[in-house]
Amino acid sequence: METKTNVIRINPAYSSQECSNCGHTAKENRLTQSLFECVSCGHTANADLDACAVLMKRYLEGASSIDVNIAC
Repeated sequence: METKTNVIRINPAYSSQECSNCGHTAKENRLTQSLFECVSCGHTANADLDACAVLMKRYLEGASSIDVNIAC
């Protein structure tokens, strides 16, 4: 059985400081371990969930730029 896998590398840099709503990145967006509050647009969320959303957006942007061929 042959298995092919496409690997998409996602740069995690500053994902905990980037707003998943507007994209603004600042250290001040995450003043506590658990709370994210964007100083630009006012978006608030659990800090880990916001970082997860940022990483998912980065993944989707990367996935749309590759050619995926599925062989049966």
